[in-house]
Amino acid sequence: MIEELITAGLLAIKDYVATHVLTCLVPAFLLAGAMVAFINQEAILDHLGERANKLKSFSLAGLASFFVAACSCTVIPVSSGLFYSGAAIGVAFIILWVAPSANILSLIYTGNILGGEIVAARIVASLLVAFVVGWVMTLAFRKERREIEAAGTAAAASNPGTKNRILSRTHLIFLVLIVLTLLLPNYIGQTGPYIEKVVIWGVMTLVLAAYAFRKLTKDEIKQWLRESWWFVKIIFPLLILGVFLVGIIGKLLPEEWIRSWLGGNGITASFLATMIGAISYFATMTEAPFVDTLMKLGMGKGPALALLLTGPGLSLPNWIAIARVFGMKKSFVYVATIIILGTVVGWFFGNYIL
Repeated sequence: MIEELITAGLLAIKDYVATHVLTCLVPAFLLAGAMVAFINQEAILDHLGERANKLKSFSLAGLASFFVAACSCTVIPVSSGLFYSGAAIGVAFIILWVAPSANILSLIYTGNILGGEIVAARIVASLLVAFVVGWVMTLAFRKERREIEAAGTAAAASNPGTKNRILSRTHLIFLVLIVLTLLLPNYIGQTGPYIEKVVIWGVMTLVLAAYAFRKLTKDEIKQWLRESWWFVKIIFPLLILGVFLVGIIGKLLPEEWIRSWLGGNGITASFLATMIGAISYFATMTEAPFVDTLMKLGMGKGPALALLLTGPGLSLPNWIAIARVFGMKKSFVYVATIIILGTVVGWFFGNYIL
């Protein structure tokens, strides 16, 4: 039995490394490093920082996240990169939630499989949860004073002419190229074999490298790679550990138990669906066919929505990595909030909306 569990964990790692590291995590780490290295911290503080208008900053973060096709693990470097560039804790965790739970790629795929009603519910529910998460994280950690905020204020005082300039034109183009390296393999190569994604990623990486060597100084490239490596060394090992544990859990969960306990739209079914989603790892778009299979076996629409939200939005590797990057307290508050909201949203939508 132990040998089977270890094998299941190793197979999960093999699948994860083979299909996600190159085309998802590598550009995500490079993007995070570039954001920390090149984004004007004071400008971020003005638009997305603690002193920015919450309705405006939360709305901007939530809507922008719909266009980031990232799984629960890939989005961590992106969110933390923005956070360490000066974004508020609420903004960072909104991005951490919305990008995997309701990005446009997964929404289109969900609509093709489960229909427009579920997609509309997923969009509304994701935004509602996002705003609650943003406010919870803001209120829970509002007394924390970040060194980056003081540094950004001091920098603005010494160089007021650059206060509102988020990025130079050169760095903006550079970040756009990294974003395209992250997104295009998923958008263009979403239906083809994985090798197509690798080819698209390879072409974009060559374009990115050519631009970097042509437009950036050696010191800027070193700073970018140094910041990117910082994210790699603190996040990647924990993601691998989390994927291994998920493989073991998947082996232990009896399929008959899942079928019998997820029927109907009761609070218990929504809670169990939320917990299954919160622990398991779902790559972008894999949650839709999984939920479709369970619905054909009798799962209610409410639990289905809960699983569609928390499946891609959370995962055990995600928990561990968030704790490492943002701290144990923030990870606990975030995960607990999502589990509670996922359960309530699944129950409410299942009984009164869907």
